[in-house]
Amino acid sequence: MKNRSTLFTTQEQQGKALLLFMVVIGFIVTFAVSSSSDEVYTAQRLITGISFGIMYLILGVFDSEILRRFSVNTRNAVFFSIQISLVFGIGWTLGPGGHWLMGLPLAGMAVNRLSPRWRWLVYAALIATVILPIGLRYSTWETAFLNGFIISTAIFFVVVFSQFRLNEQQAREKAEELAKQLKVANHQLAEYASQVEELAATQERNRLAREIHDNLGHYLTIVNVQIEAAKVTFDSDPRRALDLLNKAQELTQKGLASVRESVSALRVSPVENRQLAEAISALIEETRAIGISTKFDIFGEPRTVHEKVALALYRAVQEGLTNVRKHAHASRVDVELDFSQPDKIRLSIRDDGTGAADTSSGFGLVGIRERVHLLGGDCRIETQVGMGFCLEVSVPVVEEE
Repeated sequence: MKNRSTLFTTQEQQGKALLLFMVVIGFIVTFAVSSSSDEVYTAQRLITGISFGIMYLILGVFDSEILRRFSVNTRNAVFFSIQISLVFGIGWTLGPGGHWLMGLPLAGMAVNRLSPRWRWLVYAALIATVILPIGLRYSTWETAFLNGFIISTAIFFVVVFSQFRLNEQQAREKAEELAKQLKVANHQLAEYASQVEELAATQERNRLAREIHDNLGHYLTIVNVQIEAAKVTFDSDPRRALDLLNKAQELTQKGLASVRESVSALRVSPVENRQLAEAISALIEETRAIGISTKFDIFGEPRTVHEKVALALYRAVQEGLTNVRKHAHASRVDVELDFSQPDKIRLSIRDDGTGAADTSSGFGLVGIRERVHLLGGDCRIETQVGMGFCLEVSVPVVEEE
């Protein structure tokens, strides 16, 4: 495909060649008409008419060089004024004949160079160059206007052809510009895709980190508590100590199974194929099993929600109860799951433990905040040293279809 500059150069050369051809044909027709009418030119008329034709041709071919000091609008005004005057001069000095052929390229140039309003002046002036020489020289105005009408049809076809060619050129330029924009857009899209891929990989790494911490950390915490309790009761109550160690072993096996599932599937969900309340109840029972009084209340009508929402709430309960067992030294925990609001689900975990002075650290709480914020929810913590700890989560509800 030719580039834009090459295309313009080719069209310009074709236009100059056409202009030369039309000037030659115009003179041939003019001389043929004059010979058939037995009109004899004086030397002065012949030289003047041919000089007008040569000037017309020179200005048509080298207009950009001759008129380069003018602005575009002024250049066009001077160019068309001079050229139309020269066409009229040829028709006046050599007589009507083929001079209108020389003026036809001006109609095509007007389409390319002028706005529609100014083009009509050129068309009218070209018709006048046909009518006036006949009317003024021979006083046959009826014949002059008839010739003007006939020539106007030729001008019409030149204008239509030139407009089609201009539209094609503009369409080609627009297509080339759109192709360039599409190339740039594809390049940007490739960059965006790479960024999205990196972001997705980062999010997946964060998700896996949260899963490992929430899942494996939960089991290890309970196992540690069971072993500590077994050590305390080993001398006084060996049977209870053995029972605690058996539970610790059982939880260790569950933790190992969960890790294997996470490694193999990378998307193990503890709320898959069961209700959220049921999954949370299993966590509650694990906390009760180690001797912490745990109350679980459900408000409103429980409903099935999207797995992402259910998993975020489940992990929040899991992290809250894990922190109770590890740090709070609490004797009581209250867990509330509230379905009473139609547009969101609220979860709260409150204990009567020692509380905390700093809640900004801790990977578990950071993970909970990330999960909740990704769902467009809120995560709030209330705690003071010696006043217990409260974790409250609120997430928009997304019902399963």
